[in-house]
Amino acid sequence: MAQRPLLLDVMGNEMTAVKTGKCMCGAVTFTAHKVEPNFGACHCDMCRRWSGGRWMGVHIEKSDLEVSGEDAITTFKSSDWAERAFCNKCGSNLWYRQTEGPYASGVSIGIGLLDQTDDLKLAREYFVDNQTGAYAFPEDRIQMTKAEVIAMFAPSEQGEPQ
Repeated sequence: MAQRPLLLDVMGNEMTAVKTGKCMCGAVTFTAHKVEPNFGACHCDMCRRWSGGRWMGVHIEKSDLEVSGEDAITTFKSSDWAERAFCNKCGSNLWYRQTEGPYASGVSIGIGLLDQTDDLKLAREYFVDNQTGAYAFPEDRIQMTKAEVIAMFAPSEQGEPQ
């Protein structure tokens, strides 16, 4: 297997070359270049309400992001200095973007939209004083595989849920 070339950001952190992703229905697709290997999680009240839990996103410079399906993207101004984008066809949350300040040149793309995330690592958390105990998964919880969930919930004639 060929070794992927090493890319470094201005802080010397390794970055992966390219990541692709899409919303749930596929109306919005994207290719992100120079993706850093670390992502963040935010526990603020707005991120929790917007994402249904903690928001987990990876920073991408807008100049390194190719997006298709712009007509399916709606933005919501969530504060005086930020906005959030979602697919207006399926409702998938797409990204958080600061509209002012030093990070206004990029977006925080939800890692759940990415096609491949095995090489990403949680590196920072924001608003940890807002973190809820619901995120602490107990050791004795039931854990089901994809096949077990499909067998339990999907009608046998329809197969895997989309």
